[in-house]
Amino acid sequence: MPLNQALLPEFDHEMANTRKSIERAPDAKWTWKPHEKSSQLGALVTHLANLPHWSADVLTSENFDFAPGGKMIESPKAANTKEALALFDKNVAAARAALAAATDEQLMKTWSLLQNGKPLFTMPRIAVVRSMVLNHGIHHRAQLGVYLRLTGVPVPAIYGPSADEQP
Repeated sequence: MPLNQALLPEFDHEMANTRKSIERAPDAKWTWKPHEKSSQLGALVTHLANLPHWSADVLTSENFDFAPGGKMIESPKAANTKEALALFDKNVAAARAALAAATDEQLMKTWSLLQNGKPLFTMPRIAVVRSMVLNHGIHHRAQLGVYLRLTGVPVPAIYGPSADEQP
């Protein structure tokens, strides 16, 4: 079985679960944060909406410099849940298409994340998709689950029932 075919079901499952979580983000709490060191709910949701975009970039480039010349690149911003979902859906479609078209050879080529021209890490592309897109997204989706709980929004069932969604 080609590597992309083994990864696509996991990708689809995680993206569907992430979308369920983003759908619940309350616009009225967009600037809310649980702690002074935490991100605002809207910033967290926007980050989740942008993460799938990395897959398409990783699979079609050799590297990405998020601070060329020392200046951080700005990611698209969403002002509300509707905008975040549109951004997420666009990014998931592009990521899925790139993954579906990827060959085993492409997936095993190395890719580097750079900061101002200096490599932070280099891994096979498939490892970047798994760690920096899927696992990273799962991490932030869990954070969003806590934000939802703290703002009184029912947490969706992800890997089985949640305390808010029993069968």
